[in-house]
This record gives sequence, structure tokens and C-alpha cells, in this order.
Amino acid sequence: MNVLIVLNLPDSQRLRYPEGLKRAFPDLNINLVNNHSLVDPYIADADVLITFGPHMADHVFEKGKNLKWVQALGTGVDGIADRQALRKDVIVTNMHGVHGDSMSESAILSMLALARDLPRNVRNQAKHEWGRWPSRLITGKTVGILGVGAIAEALAPRCKALGMTVVGVTSGKRTVPGFDRMESKDRLAQVVGEFDYFVLLTPYSKETHHLVNAAVLGAMKPRSFLVNLARGGVVDETALIEVLKNGPLAGAALDVFATEPLPKDSPLWDMENVIVTPHHGGFHDEYAQKALPTIIENFKHFMAGDIAGMINRVKI
Repeated sequence: MNVLIVLNLPDSQRLRYPEGLKRAFPDLNINLVNNHSLVDPYIADADVLITFGPHMADHVFEKGKNLKWVQALGTGVDGIADRQALRKDVIVTNMHGVHGDSMSESAILSMLALARDLPRNVRNQAKHEWGRWPSRLITGKTVGILGVGAIAEALAPRCKALGMTVVGVTSGKRTVPGFDRMESKDRLAQVVGEFDYFVLLTPYSKETHHLVNAAVLGAMKPRSFLVNLARGGVVDETALIEVLKNGPLAGAALDVFATEPLPKDSPLWDMENVIVTPHHGGFHDEYAQKALPTIIENFKHFMAGDIAGMINRVKI
């Protein structure tokens, strides 16, 4: 069986995947490249592709005539499942369930950094400038979480432990531990004015494209903060820049963008009330060891012809 891994990561991280698979399945033929532009020598014969959605392009699937299964290394499968060249009979699986700790910590870090104006401290340190100002607390504040999946379920109790009121915004009605209440996405513009912090975790799709639009952003609480750990396309970026300049938003921590890498001429780079990070909210030094058990289990089922037993299958 031929496996192609496309990962643009440091060798210390990306080599763990072929090494782990070889230990479990010595007979696998595995090729590893760091960019979709380098797949040509291998993609035509590949049975399995392992990658992140943002690392993909249509030509990969156009040339992958033998491809039977794509294992996404993220929860989101945009960039894979939405590629027109991807055949409908190709199995797609994701890593749902492994991001709770890392994404929750990223969300907490983002809220604290915004509340304490950490970027201002960093700028002052670079200038050797001793400046002090009153920080804002997150204790006693309300956080709204858009998208109530496994990551939100991990984040909510952490927010409660910090003394926050937690409101989930979701398309379904259910009771989830750690949340004080749930609101429907249909009421987003009505409830967003309650949130001191608004954390985006919803998957990206046609339905969530620009879900956080000018109307929603304009309805946010004065001096509130936005944290986007979902996908850049969930937010109308033009409208976001406007409310960051003129209110009501006090600031934003953005890990994802409409175009990635974020273009060098984007005004977001130079806005002092914006924290820009390079889509690494879920990435950490233990990611491979958390992901490999799921990948190995899926290989066992796939090689046995037990497609129904594969974990985290995604409908496309």
C-alpha cells in the first residue's frame, strides 16, 4: 500500500508520522514531502494521503487517480472535502477529538493576552520603556463560544474555573457541562452584545461563511474582544478591520485568516489592538503522539476493508 504524507512542518514533528506508521505497519510504502508542489513523483500511485487541508491544491486530487482515502490531520477538512477535483468515492477522515487541550489553552491565552494588553508590554520591552496601566480581568466576565463541539466542551469548564459565565452559540439544542446556557445561531446578532469575549470555534462551510458579519460585529459589546480559532472565512475580514478601528471592538486575537499566510500588506499586521498568530492554535509538540493512535486505528480498519469502522469519517 502506497502512502503519501504532505506536511510543511519541522522535521522533528513531521518525521514522527512515517516513523509511527512504519512501526505499526512495516510493509507500508511511505513517501513524505513538505509541499503540494512536490507530490508529482508519488501522487499517481498513492492509495492514502495524509495532510492538513491548507496544504492542498486541486492538482493533487486531479492526479491522484488511485487515491482511496484522505486522512486530514486537523478537525477542519476545508481544503480537502471542498476540492472539486476530489472524487466522491474517496474516504475522508479527520482528527476530531484531539484538539481540546491545545485549542482551549490557546483560547485562554488569547483572552488573557487581550485583557492584559500583552502586545503593549512586548512593544514597551523592545523600546526599553517602563509603562504601567490597569489591566482588565476575565473573572466575572461573559464569554460566548460560537460552535459547540469537542473543543468547546473542553474550553467551557476551563472558563468556568476562571470565574466566567459561559454561553454557547450553536445550531442544535443540547445541554453541555460547563455552559451556563445555549443560544441558537439564528439569534447571534441579538445575543452577541452580552459577550465580553467572543471565541469562534465553529467549522467552516457555506453555512458559516461570513457568519460573523458587519451586523454581528457592530452589535458586539463596547470594549469587547474577539478570538478567532475557527477559520478566517467565518468572519467578514473587511468589516472586522472597520470595527477594530472605530469600535465597538477593543481588540482581537486572530489565528486564522481569509488568506493564509496573511498577506504582508494586510492592515491587521500593524494594528496595535490585534494579535496575529500563524494558524497554530491546535499545533503543539505532542500533536503527533495524540494523532497517531487514531491514524493507526483507521489504517487497521481500512486495510481490513472495514470502512464503516473507521474513526471520524466525514461526509462529502
